[in-house]
Amino acid sequence: MNNKGLEAQISQEIMAMVNSRKSLLLSSLTEENEPYASYAPFAVGEECLYVLISEIAVHAKNLQHHPRASVLIIEDEDTAAELFARLRVQYSVTAELLAVDSPEWNSGIACLTSRHGDRIQSLSQLSDFKLFKSNPMGGRYVKGFGKAYQIDGGTLSGEGLSHLREGHKKRA
Repeated sequence: MNNKGLEAQISQEIMAMVNSRKSLLLSSLTEENEPYASYAPFAVGEECLYVLISEIAVHAKNLQHHPRASVLIIEDEDTAAELFARLRVQYSVTAELLAVDSPEWNSGIACLTSRHGDRIQSLSQLSDFKLFKSNPMGGRYVKGFGKAYQIDGGTLSGEGLSHLREGHKKRA
């Protein structure tokens, strides 16, 4: 994007959107390479997203076999001004399983506890709960018709943004 002021504003909007939601939609692949969609509460870390998931859940197993996934953080239908253009952020991520009681585990659990309360402390003590750190590789931010932006790089707000201008055209 040529306008650095606008790019900074869009980056701030992206982070405001991410911080306004408490759960995300998660699309992963099964061992048979079948798509699987679910959701999980999340917390924002330092340029990453943390999710604490029971290994009983399909997506926990999926992320251990196929660490690439897609994450969607989206505005509620009830508050959306336009159902067909809900405010949303999508990331392509690499999910990393964190070792229990490692410094990264402790940081992730602290982020989740700060966001979701003491329930996280209880869940993190159960042996079936796994902590995943999702590292963004890029994505897309949509804030309305004709207002879509490609998020480049490995940060939540983008190392660079591109306004997607092609697409909506009248039928001939």
